[in-house]
Amino acid sequence: MSPDVALTTRALIADAANRLTKAGVSSPVVDAELLLAHVLECGRGGLILTRSVTEDQVREYNHLVEQRCRRRPLQHITGLAPFRRLEVAVGPGVFVPRPETEILAELVIRDLKRRQQEGASRLTVFDLCSGSGAMTLSIATEVSNIDMTAVELSDEAVMWLQRNVAAHADAVAKAGSVVTVIHADVTSAKLPLHADVIVSNPPYIPDGAVPQEKEVAHYDPPMALYGGRDGMDIVRVIAARAAQCLGAGGFLAFEHADVQGDTAEYGVAAVLRSTPDIWERITTLRDLAGRPRVTSAYRTGVVSPRALDAVNITPAT
Repeated sequence: MSPDVALTTRALIADAANRLTKAGVSSPVVDAELLLAHVLECGRGGLILTRSVTEDQVREYNHLVEQRCRRRPLQHITGLAPFRRLEVAVGPGVFVPRPETEILAELVIRDLKRRQQEGASRLTVFDLCSGSGAMTLSIATEVSNIDMTAVELSDEAVMWLQRNVAAHADAVAKAGSVVTVIHADVTSAKLPLHADVIVSNPPYIPDGAVPQEKEVAHYDPPMALYGGRDGMDIVRVIAARAAQCLGAGGFLAFEHADVQGDTAEYGVAAVLRSTPDIWERITTLRDLAGRPRVTSAYRTGVVSPRALDAVNITPAT
Protein backbone atom coordinates (compact mmCIF):
# COMPACT_ATOMS: atom_id res chain seq x y z
CA MET A 1 0.00 0.00 0.00
CA SER A 2 1.44 3.37 -0.96
CA PRO A 3 1.46 6.24 1.56
CA ASP A 4 -0.93 8.32 -0.55
CA VAL A 5 -3.73 5.74 -0.35
CA ALA A 6 -6.36 6.98 2.08
CA LEU A 7 -7.44 4.54 4.73
CA THR A 8 -10.47 5.72 6.60
CA THR A 9 -10.38 5.56 10.34
CA ARG A 10 -13.71 3.77 10.18
CA ALA A 11 -12.19 0.82 8.31
CA LEU A 12 -9.22 0.59 10.64
CA ILE A 13 -11.42 0.73 13.73
CA ALA A 14 -13.80 -1.91 12.37
CA ASP A 15 -10.97 -4.32 11.66
CA ALA A 16 -9.32 -3.70 15.03
CA ALA A 17 -12.61 -4.06 16.91
CA ASN A 18 -13.19 -7.41 15.25
CA ARG A 19 -9.75 -8.63 16.33
CA LEU A 20 -10.26 -7.36 19.86
CA THR A 21 -13.66 -9.04 20.08
CA LYS A 22 -12.13 -12.38 19.13
CA ALA A 23 -9.47 -11.83 21.81
CA GLY A 24 -12.15 -11.41 24.48
CA VAL A 25 -11.64 -7.69 25.15
CA SER A 26 -14.76 -6.36 26.86
CA SER A 27 -14.89 -2.97 25.10
CA PRO A 28 -13.48 -3.65 21.61
CA VAL A 29 -14.84 -0.61 19.75
CA VAL A 30 -13.89 1.89 22.45
CA ASP A 31 -10.41 0.41 22.78
CA ALA A 32 -9.94 0.39 19.00
CA GLU A 33 -10.90 4.06 18.84
CA LEU A 34 -8.69 5.08 21.74
CA LEU A 35 -5.68 3.26 20.31
CA LEU A 36 -6.11 4.94 16.93
CA ALA A 37 -6.54 8.34 18.57
CA HIS A 38 -3.29 7.66 20.43
CA VAL A 39 -1.45 6.85 17.19
CA LEU A 40 -2.87 9.85 15.34
CA GLU A 41 -2.32 12.14 18.35
CA CYS A 42 -5.87 13.42 18.28
CA GLY A 43 -8.87 13.23 20.55
CA ARG A 44 -11.25 10.34 20.22
CA GLY A 45 -13.90 12.76 18.95
CA GLY A 46 -11.66 13.73 16.05
CA LEU A 47 -11.89 10.23 14.62
CA ILE A 48 -15.34 10.92 13.16
CA LEU A 49 -13.58 12.86 10.40
CA THR A 50 -12.28 10.80 7.50
CA ARG A 51 -8.51 11.10 7.48
CA SER A 52 -5.59 9.71 5.56
CA VAL A 53 -3.36 7.40 7.54
CA THR A 54 0.22 6.66 6.56
CA GLU A 55 1.69 3.19 6.30
CA ASP A 56 3.85 3.86 9.35
CA GLN A 57 0.78 4.82 11.36
CA VAL A 58 -1.07 1.71 10.19
CA ARG A 59 1.87 -0.47 11.25
CA GLU A 60 2.07 1.22 14.64
CA TYR A 61 -1.68 0.88 15.11
CA ASN A 62 -1.67 -2.81 14.24
CA HIS A 63 1.20 -3.35 16.66
CA LEU A 64 -0.73 -1.68 19.49
CA VAL A 65 -3.90 -3.58 18.65
CA GLU A 66 -1.95 -6.83 18.80
CA GLN A 67 -0.68 -5.90 22.27
CA ARG A 68 -4.25 -5.23 23.37
CA CYS A 69 -5.33 -8.57 21.91
CA ARG A 70 -2.78 -10.15 24.23
CA ARG A 71 -4.70 -8.39 27.02
CA ARG A 72 -2.07 -5.85 27.90
CA PRO A 73 -4.08 -3.06 29.58
CA LEU A 74 -5.08 -0.23 27.29
CA GLN A 75 -3.72 2.26 29.82
CA HIS A 76 -0.31 0.56 29.81
CA ILE A 77 -0.21 0.84 26.03
CA THR A 78 -1.09 4.53 25.92
CA GLY A 79 0.67 5.33 29.21
CA LEU A 80 -2.33 7.29 30.49
CA ALA A 81 -5.50 6.60 32.44
CA PRO A 82 -8.42 9.05 32.40
CA PHE A 83 -9.99 9.80 35.77
CA ARG A 84 -12.69 12.43 36.15
CA ARG A 85 -11.19 15.65 34.73
CA LEU A 86 -7.60 14.38 34.70
CA GLU A 87 -5.30 11.95 32.98
CA VAL A 88 -2.67 10.25 35.12
CA ALA A 89 0.42 8.40 33.96
CA VAL A 90 0.37 4.66 34.65
CA GLY A 91 2.38 1.60 33.78
CA PRO A 92 3.88 -1.55 35.30
CA GLY A 93 3.88 -1.54 39.09
CA VAL A 94 0.86 0.66 39.72
CA PHE A 95 -2.85 -0.11 39.89
CA VAL A 96 -4.77 1.33 36.94
CA PRO A 97 -7.60 3.58 38.21
CA ARG A 98 -11.06 2.35 37.25
CA PRO A 99 -14.15 4.32 36.17
CA GLU A 100 -16.14 2.94 39.12
CA THR A 101 -13.69 4.58 41.53
CA GLU A 102 -14.99 7.93 40.31
CA ILE A 103 -18.07 7.21 42.45
CA LEU A 104 -15.84 7.27 45.52
CA ALA A 105 -14.16 10.49 44.38
CA GLU A 106 -17.52 12.16 43.74
CA LEU A 107 -18.79 11.21 47.20
CA VAL A 108 -15.73 12.68 48.92
CA ILE A 109 -15.69 15.83 46.80
CA ARG A 110 -19.35 16.49 47.61
CA ASP A 111 -18.70 16.07 51.32
CA LEU A 112 -15.77 18.49 51.21
CA LYS A 113 -17.74 21.11 49.30
CA ARG A 114 -20.59 20.78 51.80
CA ARG A 115 -18.16 21.45 54.63
CA GLN A 116 -16.88 24.54 52.86
CA GLN A 117 -20.41 25.79 52.28
CA GLU A 118 -20.98 25.40 56.01
CA GLY A 119 -18.00 27.62 56.77
CA ALA A 120 -14.92 25.39 56.81
CA SER A 121 -11.91 27.21 55.40
CA ARG A 122 -9.03 24.77 54.91
CA LEU A 123 -9.66 21.03 55.06
CA THR A 124 -7.31 18.09 55.59
CA VAL A 125 -7.74 14.86 53.61
CA PHE A 126 -5.83 11.57 53.73
CA ASP A 127 -5.81 9.27 50.68
CA LEU A 128 -4.56 5.95 51.99
CA CYS A 129 -3.26 3.40 49.45
CA SER A 130 -3.04 6.22 46.92
CA GLY A 131 -1.55 4.28 44.00
CA SER A 132 -1.21 6.49 40.93
CA GLY A 133 -2.62 9.50 42.78
CA ALA A 134 -5.77 9.77 40.67
CA MET A 135 -7.97 10.17 43.75
CA THR A 136 -5.55 12.53 45.47
CA LEU A 137 -5.20 14.81 42.47
CA SER A 138 -8.91 14.87 41.64
CA ILE A 139 -9.72 16.03 45.15
CA ALA A 140 -6.84 18.52 45.33
CA THR A 141 -7.76 20.14 42.00
CA GLU A 142 -11.56 20.04 42.16
CA VAL A 143 -11.86 21.35 45.72
CA SER A 144 -10.04 24.50 46.79
CA ASN A 145 -7.77 24.87 49.81
CA ILE A 146 -7.19 21.20 50.55
CA ASP A 147 -4.22 19.87 52.51
CA MET A 148 -3.89 16.45 50.91
CA THR A 149 -1.74 13.61 52.24
CA ALA A 150 -1.25 10.62 49.92
CA VAL A 151 0.15 7.44 51.49
CA GLU A 152 1.51 4.59 49.37
CA LEU A 153 3.71 1.63 50.34
CA SER A 154 4.84 0.25 46.97
CA ASP A 155 8.17 1.56 45.66
CA GLU A 156 6.98 1.36 42.06
CA ALA A 157 3.60 2.93 42.73
CA VAL A 158 5.19 5.81 44.62
CA MET A 159 7.27 6.57 41.55
CA TRP A 160 4.09 6.95 39.49
CA LEU A 161 2.40 8.88 42.29
CA GLN A 162 5.23 11.41 42.54
CA ARG A 163 5.37 11.73 38.76
CA ASN A 164 1.66 12.54 38.59
CA VAL A 165 1.80 14.97 41.48
CA ALA A 166 4.59 16.82 39.67
CA ALA A 167 2.69 16.78 36.37
CA HIS A 168 -0.40 18.34 37.96
CA ALA A 169 1.42 20.68 40.34
CA ASP A 170 0.15 23.82 38.59
CA ALA A 171 -3.49 22.71 38.81
CA VAL A 172 -3.08 21.83 42.48
CA ALA A 173 -1.50 25.22 43.21
CA LYS A 174 -4.22 27.02 41.25
CA ALA A 175 -6.80 25.42 43.54
CA GLY A 176 -4.86 26.63 46.57
CA SER A 177 -4.25 23.03 47.62
CA VAL A 178 -1.12 21.21 48.79
CA VAL A 179 -0.25 17.54 48.20
CA THR A 180 2.19 15.68 50.44
CA VAL A 181 3.33 12.17 49.51
CA ILE A 182 4.26 9.71 52.26
CA HIS A 183 6.05 6.52 51.21
CA ALA A 184 5.04 4.16 53.99
CA ASP A 185 2.72 1.41 55.18
CA VAL A 186 -0.67 2.77 56.26
CA THR A 187 -0.25 0.79 59.47
CA SER A 188 2.75 2.82 60.62
CA ALA A 189 2.81 5.96 58.44
CA LYS A 190 3.40 9.15 60.43
CA LEU A 191 0.26 11.04 59.53
CA PRO A 192 -0.79 14.53 60.58
CA LEU A 193 -2.64 14.41 63.89
CA HIS A 194 -6.01 15.40 62.44
CA ALA A 195 -8.01 14.84 59.27
CA ASP A 196 -11.45 15.97 58.19
CA VAL A 197 -11.87 13.24 55.58
CA ILE A 198 -10.13 9.91 54.94
CA VAL A 199 -10.61 8.07 51.65
CA SER A 200 -9.21 4.76 50.45
CA ASN A 201 -9.42 2.32 47.58
CA PRO A 202 -7.48 -0.39 49.41
CA PRO A 203 -6.49 -3.91 48.37
CA TYR A 204 -9.68 -5.89 49.01
CA ILE A 205 -9.50 -9.16 47.05
CA PRO A 206 -9.28 -12.22 49.36
CA ASP A 207 -5.90 -13.92 49.12
CA GLY A 208 -7.26 -17.11 47.59
CA ALA A 209 -9.33 -15.43 44.89
CA VAL A 210 -8.15 -15.10 41.29
CA PRO A 211 -9.31 -12.04 39.30
CA GLN A 212 -11.28 -13.05 36.21
CA GLU A 213 -9.96 -10.27 33.98
CA LYS A 214 -6.57 -11.11 32.49
CA GLU A 215 -5.59 -7.44 32.59
CA VAL A 216 -6.00 -7.49 36.37
CA ALA A 217 -4.55 -10.93 37.06
CA HIS A 218 -1.45 -10.47 34.89
CA TYR A 219 -0.68 -6.75 35.10
CA ASP A 220 -2.04 -5.09 38.26
CA PRO A 221 0.47 -5.44 41.12
CA PRO A 222 -0.57 -8.06 43.72
CA MET A 223 0.15 -5.58 46.52
CA ALA A 224 -2.67 -3.40 45.19
CA LEU A 225 -5.12 -6.31 44.90
CA TYR A 226 -4.97 -8.70 47.84
CA GLY A 227 -6.21 -7.79 51.29
CA GLY A 228 -5.73 -10.88 53.44
CA ARG A 229 -7.79 -13.99 54.06
CA ASP A 230 -11.16 -12.23 53.72
CA GLY A 231 -9.92 -9.15 51.85
CA MET A 232 -10.57 -6.91 54.84
CA ASP A 233 -7.13 -6.66 56.48
CA ILE A 234 -6.27 -3.20 55.16
CA VAL A 235 -9.84 -1.98 55.65
CA ARG A 236 -9.59 -2.87 59.35
CA VAL A 237 -6.26 -1.07 59.65
CA ILE A 238 -7.55 2.07 57.96
CA ALA A 239 -10.77 2.09 59.98
CA ALA A 240 -8.68 1.90 63.15
CA ARG A 241 -6.37 4.72 62.11
CA ALA A 242 -9.32 6.80 60.96
CA ALA A 243 -10.95 6.41 64.37
CA GLN A 244 -7.88 8.06 65.87
CA CYS A 245 -7.32 10.78 63.24
CA LEU A 246 -10.86 11.95 62.48
CA GLY A 247 -12.63 14.34 64.80
CA ALA A 248 -16.34 14.43 65.49
CA GLY A 249 -18.20 14.43 62.19
CA GLY A 250 -15.16 13.29 60.24
CA PHE A 251 -15.88 11.35 57.07
CA LEU A 252 -14.46 7.96 56.06
CA ALA A 253 -15.10 6.34 52.66
CA PHE A 254 -13.92 3.09 51.06
CA GLU A 255 -14.25 1.37 47.72
CA HIS A 256 -14.79 -2.38 47.95
CA ALA A 257 -15.88 -5.46 46.01
CA ASP A 258 -19.56 -5.97 45.33
CA VAL A 259 -19.62 -8.92 47.75
CA GLN A 260 -18.29 -6.67 50.56
CA GLY A 261 -21.24 -4.27 50.75
CA ASP A 262 -23.82 -3.47 53.39
CA THR A 263 -25.31 -6.97 53.65
CA ALA A 264 -22.02 -8.90 53.66
CA GLU A 265 -21.12 -10.68 56.88
CA TYR A 266 -17.45 -9.72 56.50
CA GLY A 267 -17.79 -6.55 54.42
CA VAL A 268 -16.77 -2.96 55.03
CA ALA A 269 -20.07 -2.02 56.67
CA ALA A 270 -19.69 -4.97 59.04
CA VAL A 271 -16.21 -3.78 60.03
CA LEU A 272 -17.55 -0.32 60.83
CA ARG A 273 -20.66 -1.62 62.60
CA SER A 274 -18.41 -3.64 64.91
CA THR A 275 -17.55 -0.35 66.68
CA PRO A 276 -20.92 1.45 66.86
CA ASP A 277 -19.66 3.93 69.43
CA ILE A 278 -17.15 5.20 66.83
CA TRP A 279 -19.03 5.13 63.49
CA GLU A 280 -22.51 6.27 62.57
CA ARG A 281 -24.54 6.92 59.41
CA ILE A 282 -22.93 3.94 57.68
CA THR A 283 -24.04 4.02 54.05
CA THR A 284 -23.32 1.86 51.00
CA LEU A 285 -23.61 3.24 47.45
CA ARG A 286 -24.04 1.20 44.29
CA ASP A 287 -22.24 1.58 40.99
CA LEU A 288 -23.91 2.07 37.61
CA ALA A 289 -24.46 -1.68 37.34
CA GLY A 290 -26.35 -1.69 40.64
CA ARG A 291 -23.59 -3.43 42.61
CA PRO A 292 -22.50 -2.31 46.11
CA ARG A 293 -19.27 -0.39 45.52
CA VAL A 294 -18.60 2.33 48.12
CA THR A 295 -19.24 2.39 51.87
CA SER A 296 -18.89 5.50 54.03
CA ALA A 297 -19.42 6.53 57.63
CA TYR A 298 -19.14 9.53 59.94
CA ARG A 299 -17.19 9.67 63.18
CA THR A 300 -19.46 9.92 66.19
CA GLY A 301 -19.41 13.05 68.32
CA VAL A 302 -18.18 11.58 71.59
CA VAL A 303 -15.93 8.54 71.86
CA SER A 304 -14.57 7.25 75.14
CA PRO A 305 -10.80 6.73 75.46
CA ARG A 306 -11.55 3.10 76.29
CA ALA A 307 -13.28 2.65 72.93
CA LEU A 308 -10.29 4.08 71.06
CA ASP A 309 -7.85 1.98 73.07
CA ALA A 310 -9.81 -1.10 72.04
CA VAL A 311 -9.37 -0.38 68.33
CA ASN A 312 -6.81 -2.77 66.85
CA ILE A 313 -4.50 -1.42 64.15
CA THR A 314 -2.83 -4.78 63.49
CA PRO A 315 -4.31 -6.68 60.50
CA ALA A 316 -6.19 -9.87 61.27
CA THR A 317 -4.28 -13.09 60.65
